Amino acid sequence: MTTAALEPRAGRRCHNALNTLHSAHYFAPDTGRELGALGVTDPRAVNFAVRAAAMGPVGPGPVTAAFYNYRYDLVARHVPAVWAVAAPDQVLAARLRAVDSMLRRLLGEDAVRSPEMTEAAELALRAAEGCSRGARPLYAAHADLPVPEEPHLAYWHAATLLREHRGDGHVTALLAAGLDGLDALVTHTATGKGMTPRWNCATRGWSREEWQAARERLTGRGLLDAAGELTERGAAQRAEVEHETDRLDAAPYAHLGAEGVARLTELGAVFARRALAAGAFPADLLGKD
Repeated sequence: MTTAALEPRAGRRCHNALNTLHSAHYFAPDTGRELGALGVTDPRAVNFAVRAAAMGPVGPGPVTAAFYNYRYDLVARHVPAVWAVAAPDQVLAARLRAVDSMLRRLLGEDAVRSPEMTEAAELALRAAEGCSRGARPLYAAHADLPVPEEPHLAYWHAATLLREHRGDGHVTALLAAGLDGLDALVTHTATGKGMTPRWNCATRGWSREEWQAARERLTGRGLLDAAGELTERGAAQRAEVEHETDRLDAAPYAHLGAEGVARLTELGAVFARRALAAGAFPADLLGKD
């Protein structure tokens, strides 16, 4: 019996479907409500806390390094101070409560309790078995957390593992390409698939002057044109970064196999579309302007 080979971008497509539900919790009012009950009320402190808590009560250096595209000064404004308000284990418990509420709200009780959700959780967890900890701080930290018992939470947990595994590899690819955190944001926005400059600056701590300086720097490198659009060279570099990210992230999807990846992508896309239709993200989040 032969096993079908994975298509070159099959892992990327699968990740994108699963990552939609993972990423939604950063914008969900459920997250702000649960963290607010612990005393963490600043939206940026909430963001740092829920993503970094798996690493323990770390300081701004490790968080800035792992997150990559945030301004250090912004991180240091909230970390480690946030841990004096809510300890990491409290944050993790609150995050899981928020995710539970969010998924029930966005997907509905029928989807949360469906056989398809159980199947998706099993497939995603199986894929995550193929992940590796080396040089992947955010994945490794989340891999040490217990798997929730309820299928919809287990699915979200597995999606988080796969997202952070790919994200850690993506940082490696960006570093090798000579794109620092701000350069990465500017060039991603120029593809039309990233967050707008307004959202990037508001959430990552960069000023519009720093954003413009980065554009000028990238123009001087031949990656952007005078209008801020990717040049042929810039588009090729972004494509190479994604290709290298795919290569570094191939193991979990190879472990799951082509049929499993196809089925997980199918299921994940259904859940993602339902979440998007329910307004999981701000309408003005993505774009070039």
